[in-house]
Amino acid sequence: MALEHALLVALREQPGAGLDLTRRFEKSIGYFWHATHQQIYRVLARMEADGWVHAEAVAQTGRPDKKVYAVTAAGERELADWLAAPTPVETFRSELAVKLRGASYGERTAVLASVRDNLADHRARLAHYEQLARRGYPRPGSLTGHELDQYLVLRGGIGLEQFWIDWLEEYLHAHRGLDTPRSSLAGHSATEGTDR
Repeated sequence: MALEHALLVALREQPGAGLDLTRRFEKSIGYFWHATHQQIYRVLARMEADGWVHAEAVAQTGRPDKKVYAVTAAGERELADWLAAPTPVETFRSELAVKLRGASYGERTAVLASVRDNLADHRARLAHYEQLARRGYPRPGSLTGHELDQYLVLRGGIGLEQFWIDWLEEYLHAHRGLDTPRSSLAGHSATEGTDR
């Protein structure tokens, strides 16, 4: 997927200016497809040149005009073609998973601290997603069409965060009491040896 397709989805939901799109990305699509403000503006300009979107200048009081983007017929066709194309299985890449696997070869204390930090982040994301679900979709059984799609993607995010929480808690539980620095363990073993 290219950022262009994420922007086409966002603009089909609601036309907007680059800054509007950046803010909307941060609250929705950005949870699973990150883009900076500069990237969004660069890609919008390219999409406009390709005829996928058109921009209308909207006057603002005390500020320069802003460009509000909307999807063109060509952009709608591009989005429909992309949606219909096969989607490859996503590969899982995680630096943290590699560190978990290699923790025995370094300072486990540092790895466990990283696990705790990641766990706190995933708990905060889960709480945020659950709040979005409660506030935005109080009656999920009555949803259809676009709103149902949005809700189910949010449910996927909730499930993914719950997976991370469960996995990291399991890792911490399995290694409880083992978060003493290697140098401290070495010193402890030496002391034990002299007491015998």
